[in-house]
Amino acid sequence: MLYLSRKMYFSAAHSYRIDEWSEEENVNVFGPCSNRNGHGHDYTLEVMVKGHLDSDSGIVVNITDIDKVVKSFVQKELDGKFLNKEVPYFIENIPTTENIISYIWDSLDGKIDNCHLHKIRLRENDYLYSEKEDDSMVRLTRKYHFCTAHRLNSNQLSKEENLALFGKCNNPYGHGHNYYLEVTVSGKPDPVTGMITNLTDLDEVVEQEIMNRFDHKNLNLDTEEFKELNPTSENVAVVAWDLLSPKLTNLFKIGLYETEKNYFEYYGPEKE
Repeated sequence: MLYLSRKMYFSAAHSYRIDEWSEEENVNVFGPCSNRNGHGHDYTLEVMVKGHLDSDSGIVVNITDIDKVVKSFVQKELDGKFLNKEVPYFIENIPTTENIISYIWDSLDGKIDNCHLHKIRLRENDYLYSEKEDDSMVRLTRKYHFCTAHRLNSNQLSKEENLALFGKCNNPYGHGHNYYLEVTVSGKPDPVTGMITNLTDLDEVVEQEIMNRFDHKNLNLDTEEFKELNPTSENVAVVAWDLLSPKLTNLFKIGLYETEKNYFEYYGPEKE
């Protein structure tokens, strides 16, 4: 089985509102997205299909066949539209990122010849995107930024072993990174709000559990979590999971960028 991804772009406006609610209720749940006049995004849509390699042509599916289906759908239904007012589905369903990706999946599934829809990702901006695969669950990822210093040094290794393993990262005075933390939650969009989780609530949890602990800190010297634990990015990802999972029951994944070259993922402890 081979997988092929195609990326395309569209622009749309939308508003998060429930007309039966008061203005105060809408603002409390949806924040500035509740503006009745709407706001907009330049969306990036990634469509991944899967299929078997054709030995004669050397391809799984002709990319133009994907474009015919996906681009025509996007241009007709989404691009340049005020979703709440012009797309029937979003007159009844709030056009959250989670609901939009569910709508796109249902509209494209089974429509592309000679392959199967595998995964779609809808990026609203650099700090928020949603994904869906072939099941009922939708995933929503929020990205956060924090700055820290650390020194890679294990108490279980000798001075020589630490220096050989970690090199310049074993510098006694430490060094630092601009970390980017991706927090992914999974679930079914709420039938009323269209959200998997309230972003304001998610932001508050991450602020309390991650930012307040680690941002502009020296992990080795300023935090309880890493006084005895070597603050490798692997350990940072695991600690982030351990701090967030008790308060985010639908936590699916932690992603951590140490640099643009170094990225780490953690899905929680393996279930026995």
